This record gives sequence, structure tokens and C-alpha cells, in this order.
Amino acid sequence: MKKVITYGTYDLLHQGHINLLRRAKELGDYLIVGVTSDSFDRGRGKLNVRNNVLERVEAVRQTGYADEIIIEDYLGQKIDDIQKYNIDIFAIGSDWEGKFDYLNEFCEVVYLPRTQGISSTMLRAENQKVIRIGVVGSGRIARRFVPETSVVDGLVVTSVYNPNKESADSFAVDFSVKAFWNSYDMFLSNIDAVYVASPHLTHYSYMKAALMAGKHVLCEIPFTLSKHEADELYEYAESHNLVLLEASKTAYCPAFGHIITLVKSGIIGDVVDVKASLSKIVKPPIREYDAEQAGGAMNEHAPLTLMSIIKLLGCNYAKVEFFSKVESGIDIYTKANISYQHATASITLGIGVKTEGNLIISGTKGYIYVPAPWWLTDFFEVRYEDQTNNKKYFYSYDGDGLRYEIQEFISMIVNKRKSSYKLRRNESVTIAGIIEKYNLKENYTEI
Repeated sequence: MKKVITYGTYDLLHQGHINLLRRAKELGDYLIVGVTSDSFDRGRGKLNVRNNVLERVEAVRQTGYADEIIIEDYLGQKIDDIQKYNIDIFAIGSDWEGKFDYLNEFCEVVYLPRTQGISSTMLRAENQKVIRIGVVGSGRIARRFVPETSVVDGLVVTSVYNPNKESADSFAVDFSVKAFWNSYDMFLSNIDAVYVASPHLTHYSYMKAALMAGKHVLCEIPFTLSKHEADELYEYAESHNLVLLEASKTAYCPAFGHIITLVKSGIIGDVVDVKASLSKIVKPPIREYDAEQAGGAMNEHAPLTLMSIIKLLGCNYAKVEFFSKVESGIDIYTKANISYQHATASITLGIGVKTEGNLIISGTKGYIYVPAPWWLTDFFEVRYEDQTNNKKYFYSYDGDGLRYEIQEFISMIVNKRKSSYKLRRNESVTIAGIIEKYNLKENYTEI
């Protein structure tokens, strides 16, 4: 039996893809098709892929040409796959001519003619509506957001809203957008979607008004400080076919996505403990030290650390306890212990106390170590009792990392998806609920 293998993203599957798969199939008796994973695509800087990996795999399956479909998830996998599956021919489009000649050491390399006049890039350019985004807020995170949008197709930032006219005008000049300060309704009337990066306590009202105006919403963390408010907003968005997404940037990054996949695959056995820490020393006067603006370590840093625990252990925790060191009415340090039926977890947070800032996921077979700053990670290691089995993973983390959440947001709008598996509604609501318990001082101890 002559085995053939080919690889591709297969985004927006079109006739060119089908022709290439047919030609590859004709080269042998058995065709294996490698479809790139979402995390691998993002790791290579391909942020404009419209269909997720499950949709792309199903599209390839529907062509009827693939005898077997595998997922390509890391650099160098082609050599591993060729040897693993005893491949006779590696086939790829002629636009890659010469790039894979190194594989001739392992099998025959064939460059197949591409269908002229059609590509996924062309289809995206022809069919994708440009989403007009307005930014609410003009502070530090908003100023990082706008440059990140330039690497994602299908959107343009057109305006900024801030009730402080001077701040709005300054932002507008710096980023060549239109400033609004005296009418949020007028700001909303000129855009398709909103990125909310305003002070914590304003998130709910800005999101609600935007959704009621029929706008899609991407909101910075903390999403809300109330479980009820989060539930209400998601319910409204879903019932009105609007995209609502929490901008927990780590959830959408390549390395973190791969961590979740590895853990769910059982590579470290059953997870029994997760420890996540995050601290950034800041000095007053600054918003983080202002109790009137929901400052403090918990409100500032809990969304990311809780996200990692909820993604790994789920939403059905049994109990949460909080321990805080308080100065001037805000927590400069908080530790929370979260109990599950068969696991434990903890978060350690600081704005006036420094901690390591790593993520450790402990299992019955091994553990995953993500060094500080884990929320910006481009590297992690799976470790075992027998250290010869340890494995290191490297991923790109480009720019400020906001491009990954932006790409997911635009993809959801274009594909009319109201939910993201990277951070689902129930997970976002659970995070808001735990933060609310803290602010209500449930199971709370001051140290």
C-alpha cells in the first residue's frame, strides 16, 4: 500500500483545497491529511483563520478524499508523522516549492499544482465585512489594544469614548480616531462592536447599554464584579444573537490553549491541585489602590488566576476561603483556597506583596510547570518522576497578547458563534461569582 500525507489549514474550504486533496489522493492508495490546530496556527502568527480546527477537520472529512485525518500541533511534526505512519509520499501545494525538500531524506516529496485564482485569503478579503470597533476608556490597556488590532483582519478601530474630554481627545489624536465624551448613545450609533476598557465599576453599565443598542461586546477583566450581572448580560446577548466575550487574554493564547489540551488528554493523570499566582507591585496614588474604584489585588488579578483554575477543574467547586492583608481599605495581598470534590486549588495575588507568579498543575502521573509570568507564557514544561521523560513546549507570544482575544472576538462575529470554547459563559460567570463572594466577605479572614 502506498501512503500519501499532506498538510494544510483548510480554512474556508474551497475548490482549490478540494483539487489539491484529489491530486494527493491520486498519488497513492491511502491519504492522511494533517490539519493544523488552532494553537499551532496562532503560534505561527496566523491570526486570521476563520474556522476553528473542529470545523476545518469536518470540512476535510466531507470531501471524501481523506482516509485518515490527524492534527498538526508542533514544529517538526511532519518528520515524526512520516516515520510514524510509514509514509511513501509527502504532497504539498506548488506555492511551497523547495521549502520541503529536506523531507526527501524520509520519503518522496511531490509539489502539486495549485488552483489559480482562489485562496482562503482572497475569500476572506471578498466576503468579510469590516467590523467597526469603538473603544470605551482611554487608559493603559486601551492604548495597548489599538496597535494589536492592526495584525488581525476584518476590523478597524474608529472611535473612543471617555466622559473625560481631555483624555478622549488625547487618545483620538494619538490613534487617529474620533473622540466622544458627552454622548455614549452617539458613540454607539457609529460602530458595530465595543471594546470596554473603562474602570471596573463601569463595565456592567457600558456593556448593557452597548448590547441594548445591538452592538457586540468585548470587555476587559474583571468582566463584572457580580454573578447576577454577568448572567444577565450573557442571557441578553445570546437571546439577541450578539457576541459577548470576556477579554481574559491568557485564555486565548497559544501556549495556554495547549496546556488545557494536554491536561484534558490525561498526560499528567488526574489533576489534584492547581496553584496560580500573580503579583505586580504598584504604588499609590493609582487606581489599584483606590477602594472607591474597586481597587485591590483580588479585583485586579483574580480574573486571570481564577480562569486557569476554572478551565482546568471546572465550575463546580465546593468551597472557597479568602485570606487578605489590607492597607488603606484595599487588599494588597490575597490568597484564596478553592476546594473541589476530588481536587484543591489556590490563587495568590498581590499589588503590595510580591510572589513568584507561576502556575503549577499537579497530577497523579506528573505535573506541569509554567514559569513566571505564566499569564504571558511562551514556554512550559511537563515533568515526571523519571526526569528523562520531561518535555518542554515553546510557543510564540506576540506583541501584548491582545491580538489573540481580538481574533477570537472577530471570528465569533463573522461566524455567528455566540460561545467560545476557550472561555465559556458558565466559566466567566463562575469567575464573577467568586470575586463577588470575596467582596461580600464570605469565608473571609484578614491577616
